[in-house]
Formats: sequence, C-alpha cells, structure tokens
Amino acid sequence: MSLTTEKEPRVRKDVKLPLGALLTLFTAGFLGIINETIPAGLLPRMSESLGLSEATAGQTVTVYALATAVTAIPLNAALKNWDRRIVLVAALVTFAGANAVVALVGSFSVILVARFVAGVGAGLIWSNIGGYAARITPAALRGKAIAIAMAGTPVALSLGLPLGTFLGDAAGWQATFGVAAAVSVVLIVWVFVSLPSLPGQSENGHVRFATILRTPGVRSILWVVGGFVVAHTILYTYIAPLAAAAGVGGQIEWILVVFGVAALLSIWATGSYVDPHHRRLIIMSVVVLGASALVLASARVNPVLLYLGVAAWGFGFGGSATLFVTAGIRAAGTDGVQPMLVTVFNLSIAAGGVLGGLVLSGPGVTSIPWTAAAIMIPTVIATIAGRRHAFPHWPAGA
Repeated sequence: MSLTTEKEPRVRKDVKLPLGALLTLFTAGFLGIINETIPAGLLPRMSESLGLSEATAGQTVTVYALATAVTAIPLNAALKNWDRRIVLVAALVTFAGANAVVALVGSFSVILVARFVAGVGAGLIWSNIGGYAARITPAALRGKAIAIAMAGTPVALSLGLPLGTFLGDAAGWQATFGVAAAVSVVLIVWVFVSLPSLPGQSENGHVRFATILRTPGVRSILWVVGGFVVAHTILYTYIAPLAAAAGVGGQIEWILVVFGVAALLSIWATGSYVDPHHRRLIIMSVVVLGASALVLASARVNPVLLYLGVAAWGFGFGGSATLFVTAGIRAAGTDGVQPMLVTVFNLSIAAGGVLGGLVLSGPGVTSIPWTAAAIMIPTVIATIAGRRHAFPHWPAGA
C-alpha cells in the first residue's frame, strides 16, 4: 500500500511516537534474528546429541535463511490482502510451532523441516515491521519509528550468539528452543494488545513487484544492500579466524561485545538523526564499513587494530537496516518493497558465507578483510551516485 495516500487520517493526526506498538515490532524483529542465530551457539551440544558433525548441524541456520530468501516475495504477494496484524500473528504462530517441534523431537530431518517453517515466518516479519511502523506514525517521525522497529535486528545479531550459548549451557539446547516457543506465544498476546489492526492492500492499491523494481532508485538500493550485506557477512562469519590470526583468538566474546556496543550506539544515532540526515547517515554507514575492513586487514600488526576495526564495523552496521528500509520505502513509495529487501538481504548472507569460505580455503584468512573492502568500493560509489532517486536528501518531515 502506498504510504502517500490519504486513507489513514486518524493516524496522521497523532503527533507522538506510538512507543508501545513500536516496541512490539522491535521484539518481533529481535525474535526473528534470535531464532536464526541461536543454533550457532548450540552447535557442539546439538551435534553431540544428534550424532552429527557441527558442519551438518549448522545447516539448521542455512535452511532458515534459505526459507526466508525463497518465500518472502511470493508469500507476501499471496497475503497482500490480509490484515497486517494477522500476518504478523501468523508468523509468530510458525515460530511457536516450529520451535516447539525442535524442542521435542530428536530427528534431524524433522528439525530441518521445522527450521524451514520458522524461516518462512521470519520472512513475513522482516517484510512487514518497517512498513507497519511507518503506517502508524506521522510522516515527520517515520524514520525514527522505523529505526525503533528495525533495531531488534542488529541488537539480536549482536546478542544472539552469546544468548543462545548461555541458554544452552544453562538448560540444554532443546530447552532453549522451548523458551523461544514460549516467548513467541507471549508476543502473540502482546501483538493483539498493542498493535492496531491495519488493512492489507486492496487490488487497486497493490503495486506489483515488477513495477516496484522498475521504480527509479529501487534497483540501486538493492545493489547497495547486496554489496553491504555480503561484505558484512564475510567479516561476521569468519571473525573467529581473523581474531586468531591477530593473536587474540581467545578473546572472541569480548570482540563480539565491542561489536555489539558499537552497533547499539549506531542504532541510537540513526534513530535520532535519520529523518533530517538520511543521506548523510547512509553514506557514512557504507564508508565506515569499507574503512573498517581495511583496518581489520592490518590487525596482524597490532591486536588493538582488530578492536578498532570491529568497533568501526559495528558502528557502520548497527543502523543499516533502518537506513535501507527507509530508503526503499521512500524510493518505491510503498512498503511493498520490503520483501525484496528481505530476499536480497538473505541471499547476500548466503553468498557472503560461501564467498568467505572460498577465500578462507584459498588465499587464506588474511584475504578476508581485503575481499570485504574490495566489495565495498563499488558499493560506496553506488551509494554516493544515488543522489537523485536511491539516496536523495529528504527535507525534514518528508
């Protein structure tokens, strides 16, 4: 549905941020990423319990991301007429059911199917929370609203691995999925209490994905998202060998803490300044990520450079979800662009993992940050060049 229509006058007259609703959307996004990342911290326990290698057990993460990538666009198209709150609840129901299955069964094949189902739910959540936040917020505050709603993603990326590991150590890996199922049920109740019902897209208001893709600026945004996420994933997936090469392999938890704190600072800065300074922030984000890769490439000289590079990387990454969703909705004029962003994001995660693995097994670990930096060069150029349609300067209140 276009965000420029006049079909929601009651919402537009509200001059305050709907914080209760935005925190609900934040939690939904947080839960979606936690669902994706917790197996990474549980791999040793999962592999031992299931009698599998850690590499095989790790496919529970891969199948989740794959499900999100391949179903986000077609499923959102099929459900375009549904009430947005019902769509969000349906996604949370898949989380609750899929995590309950993983918590109760011991068959790896069944677990993979359940993880695929959970990934489908994640695609629905990430495709809707940004647009939901925009539609219940007055125009002048939409960027800040999207920042709050989307902040659950980078916060969970920062905390997901240590949280999953802690829960697994305390209660066992299957109990961890049981906790995730219970939290999903609680969140379903919270959604009904705090989120307003929003109509889906009428046939007259529906914008086809092909039309969105032809809209000036959209393809440039998707290109930048792809390059940004591939570069980030290469670094994030292989930060442990990078730390080992720098001589601080035993400090990986602290390195992740530095990344998380920097990402939280970035989220705060983005939420505070995204509306009047969107273009400046998104250029800064891609430039900082590229520069951080160059710093990480020099980390073998001094471990302090590794921490500095990780801090810069976290700051460049933290607000990126908000910046890209805001850019996409503004360029397309509709929140229907979100499934495209979700698909590109998840395909880029898969591509980054594969490319990083090839680099690690070929040229070696020292080439990983150089590869990320090389990817960021055309990404930065495309961002700066998108002055007219993709990443224009928007006046306050636009």
